[in-house]
Amino acid sequence: MADFGGPKWLVDRREEGRSAFERMGIPSATQEVWRYSPIGNLELERFAPALAEKVNEDIIPPQLLENAATVVRVLGGTPQIASHDLAGLSVTTASAHAEGQELLGSVVGGNEAIVALNDGYLSDAIIIDVKRGALIEQPIVIVHHVAPGASFPRTFVRMGDGAVATVIEVAIGGAGETLNVPVTEMDVAERANLRYGAIQLLGSEAWHMATIDAKVEKDGVINQFTAGLGGRYDRCRSDVALVGQGASSMLRATYLGSGEQIHDLRTKQDHIAPKTQSDLLCKGAVFGTSRSIYTGLIKMQRGAMRSDAMQTNHNLVLSETARADSVPNLDITENDVRCSHASTVGPIDEDQRYYLESRGIDPEHAQGLLVRGFFKDLLDRTTVPIAPALAGLVIEERVEEEGI
Repeated sequence: MADFGGPKWLVDRREEGRSAFERMGIPSATQEVWRYSPIGNLELERFAPALAEKVNEDIIPPQLLENAATVVRVLGGTPQIASHDLAGLSVTTASAHAEGQELLGSVVGGNEAIVALNDGYLSDAIIIDVKRGALIEQPIVIVHHVAPGASFPRTFVRMGDGAVATVIEVAIGGAGETLNVPVTEMDVAERANLRYGAIQLLGSEAWHMATIDAKVEKDGVINQFTAGLGGRYDRCRSDVALVGQGASSMLRATYLGSGEQIHDLRTKQDHIAPKTQSDLLCKGAVFGTSRSIYTGLIKMQRGAMRSDAMQTNHNLVLSETARADSVPNLDITENDVRCSHASTVGPIDEDQRYYLESRGIDPEHAQGLLVRGFFKDLLDRTTVPIAPALAGLVIEERVEEEGI
């Protein structure tokens, strides 16, 4: 393993992370949060540490860089911090941050093997601080240039009271033997509003196992959008804890599988305080021999009275050899709450297809229109800027390539 150096606390943290991962070991598909996954096929010894590479500007979607408040590039897991002159915004590395040691792990806590693995091998982390009452109008963009080998990027976003900002993370590159294990933690203070987007566009052989964890205080708001479009095995675990009265969360998520891809999304909407709200909508499609897995949990803890949660997962299965598994769950230990969940798995609705064909649209074009409309519905219901438009362009390209 490369010697990343850094302050003593970071070196010690790596040692502790490696020790913790050795104790826990690689997760097993017998665990509920890894059910249906191919985690048993992961051979860590195959992946040498990724080395920072020169940025290939040609593969960066131009809309990411246009009108961004600031752009941070991460090369092989190592952040390259650019200067900016925005009042109320601080972007630095954990090793250079006065509270870096305390901030890392303050949300996730390192109690999962994949997070411990990230702890054990991260070179450094990005710390984004949005000061109390600050309004950052343009998105803060993080471009992860994922190099062949193993990368362990880390991002921590801290929103001050009443602050407003948008953070977009995009993973690109990842050709050949690639393992990318990013962890993003977000702390949303009282009355703050954070919009967050994560798009994965890695090469067709990459393993991508992401952890996204958010904590929202009183009257805080977090709106998230995630899209898994690349990779061979694409996993995203997205948890949100609503810890303050009146906190709210919205998540829009999508994936599109082709070939032998596996897209794996796990979510938890954890209602801890009263009068909290969460709204989750996930829509994905699979064709070829690809697979998708969705497992979601709404947890209503004691004390979360008068809270409201929705969880919806819709899947299109566009070939006989594709497969989608959807497992919504509820865990309710409080009265006077409202929860709902819905899940569908199946081919294109034949009534909708018939309607289009009856108006002169041939069968192939009818299917394409329905698939595009399926995704457009989700993208139009997303409030995070840039990310859904970028995902929509990639989805359109993939649909064209597959002749749908």
